[in-house]
Amino acid sequence: MQKLAYPLILLFMSLFNNPNRIPENYGLKIAGGLIAFFLLMKLVGLVHHYELRFLNVIIQVGGIYFALKKFKQTHEDHMNYFRALITGVATGAIASGVFALFLFTYFSLDAALMQGIIDNEPMGRYLNPYIAAFMVALEGLFSGLLFTFIIINYVDTDDVNDPQGETY
Repeated sequence: MQKLAYPLILLFMSLFNNPNRIPENYGLKIAGGLIAFFLLMKLVGLVHHYELRFLNVIIQVGGIYFALKKFKQTHEDHMNYFRALITGVATGAIASGVFALFLFTYFSLDAALMQGIIDNEPMGRYLNPYIAAFMVALEGLFSGLLFTFIIINYVDTDDVNDPQGETY
């Protein structure tokens, strides 16, 4: 047991300290925030107010912004536009994938919540935990892409015409 625990701890620590693992690091942090927000809404009885999903935007935008900021900080204050795009989209994809996996598990275990969604949504009769989780993953992926495009305009990226490492 101890032989297995040590490599897992090293892997976990490397995930949060490695500058090349920023999408995984921040994607898991965003997913944790989304899961915590969902559980809080479930705890206070507001989980059926779908309008509150808009607050997920704040969690995702903040996470992607801080991922891009961390990337720039760990790479000598350089960030290519396309590298920023990849980092932001990957961060959003990991976050939405982990959150969708959580929701699939939760919807599978809480049949009453899933039935409430089926009864109250216009296309609800076509929903099941698989489809609902897939829709959340797809929505998160595309919103992560959109938010990354918006955020990149506010994060200073390297000029495309200035090659790195060359001085004039």
